[in-house]
This record gives sequence, structure tokens and C-alpha cells, in this order.
Amino acid sequence: MAPTKTRVFSGVQPTGNLHLGNYLGAITRFVALQAEHDCLYCVVDLHAITVFQDPDELKHNTREVTAAFIASGIDPTRHIVFNQSQVSGHAELAWIFNCVARMGWLNRMTQFKEKAGKDRENASAGLYVYPNLMAADILLYHATHVPVGEDQKQHLELARDIAQKFNNDFAGTIARAGYDGGFFPLPEPLITGPATRVMSLRDGSKKMSKSEESDMTRINLTDDADTIAKKIRKAKTDPEPLPFETKGLEGRPEAENLVGIYAALAETSKDAVLRDFGDASFSKFKDVLAELATTRLTPIGGEMRRLMADPVEIDRILDDGARRAHALADPILAMTKDIVGFIRS
Repeated sequence: MAPTKTRVFSGVQPTGNLHLGNYLGAITRFVALQAEHDCLYCVVDLHAITVFQDPDELKHNTREVTAAFIASGIDPTRHIVFNQSQVSGHAELAWIFNCVARMGWLNRMTQFKEKAGKDRENASAGLYVYPNLMAADILLYHATHVPVGEDQKQHLELARDIAQKFNNDFAGTIARAGYDGGFFPLPEPLITGPATRVMSLRDGSKKMSKSEESDMTRINLTDDADTIAKKIRKAKTDPEPLPFETKGLEGRPEAENLVGIYAALAETSKDAVLRDFGDASFSKFKDVLAELATTRLTPIGGEMRRLMADPVEIDRILDDGARRAHALADPILAMTKDIVGFIRS
């Protein structure tokens, strides 16, 4: 991968049961970014183990995310697709950043408070410091841009703070090494338009989630055409017909969710959808949405199943990606160690 002005890093946790929310909220963006940037797409298995993972499930889920990347259109020959634990530099740089980041910075991380909940004393230390690992993920490759949603903005700000403090703390050795403007770049957020926020098919006030007990709340990427259509037709709605403009969706979360899903799958706007379907009954709209969703998603699910049937090929792709990731990361990590003052053989 030849150096360019922009290098994008993004990662997805291998937590299993990828669904429509993962696809529309993240993976479709990753596919679009390939056209203009050099991209590294990482299955962040080190992040996953901040809470206990069954080892066999972790391997399966890592391969499933990889399969979803490829089935959705990410090209692992033009860009780098790999799993985080195969490149030890992520963990090594994270330790250095553990010693650069300040406790006060981590105490302000809202995601730790949300994920740890009230039983914070029993949360793993890894869950507390994982924002430093996230910073290492990005800065290990001198990535210039990171696609971020609302829930990740704080972590990118922390990565920038860590990069700036490292550059300040080691300014002398950085300058001696020939990096007058600082060693680590300050990564920028990559804004690609408002993310599609996909909600539960049974409760429009909740995000679509793999943790919901009922499978009818979500569309899994591996669902077949009949299952996708059935879930859409049984999705919760209200008795009113669709409005003619988006203002009419206020206070109607289930209606807004289905219109948003249609707009995202059709790559259009909610306004355009309502111009076409205003005053339509939900039974009619669901039929059209079911046809669109099965047309768009069924090939992805079929390709994922084909890939998952050949784990050796998925592992080959991950190994090749890790080799190419090492080629980018190793010189940056080596220079980081020199700057800090470590003796290397």
C-alpha cells in the first residue's frame, strides 16, 4: 500500500451476530472510503476481551466480521484487512500510551461508565484503559483520519491528546530523530454524513442490538430472504399512514425507523422516500421495503456463508493483512521505542 496523504484506520469488534445496524452504520461507510483513501480495516479482538469471550466463539466471530467486510465489498487486496492481535505493536504501543495518558483523561471517558455500569469495581482493568489501546490502534500506523460516530468522538479526542502529549514530552529526541513537527500526527475525524441509526424492529426507541432476546428485533446479515421479509412485515408500526414529509415522523419512532432503513438501503433521503410513499399504508410500504432489503442483503448473507465455510481462506486473508500491517507498523513502533529511550537489538 503506497503512502498517500490520507490513511484511514477503523476497527470493528468481533462480538458476533452482525446485523443491519452494523452494516448501515459502519460497514457501508468502510466500503465507500476505499475509493479515496488507503484503508486499514481491523477486527479488534484485543478490544473484545475487555469482557470475557468464549475462545471458540471469539475465533468464529473474528472470521465472521472478516467475511462481512469482504462480502459487503471491501477489497482485501487493495486495502488491509487483519485482526488486531496478530500485530503485537498494538499492545506494545498501548503500554507506552498507558504511561503518557493521564488518569483524569480516562476518568472522563463516558463509555467506560456506561459499559461498567454500577458494578464498576468488578470491571476489568482492560475496559478502563482500552481508550489508550484505541489511540495505539490509530497512531501505530500514523493514520491521518478515522471515521467516527457520536459514541467515538471522545476517544478520537483522547488519541489526539495522547499524540500531542507524547510529542511534547519527547520533543528533544523527536527533533534529534528529524521530526521537527512532532512524531505522531493528530488524527482527524472523517465525516461522511450522518450515520444511519437503525433501531429495533419491535421498539423504535431502542437501537438494534444482538443482545436483545428476540431475534425478531433485528435483521442479521446472515438471514435468508424469507426471514428478512418476515421480520420486516412483522415489524412494529402505528395505525397512521406514512406522512408526506419528515416532520410528520416526529413522535413516531417505528415509522421513522422503517423509513430510515429504506432510505439507507436505497441510498436516498427520508424526504425522497416520503415523496414516493406519503399516505401509503404500512402493509404496502413493508412489502416494498422487504423486496428492497432482500435484494440488497441476501447476496451479502450468501457470500458470508460461502466464506465462513472456508475458514482456511479467511485466515489466509487475515494473515496476509497482518503481514502488510506489520510492514507499516514496525518502523513506526521501532522509532517510538528509540524516541522513548528503549535499547533495541
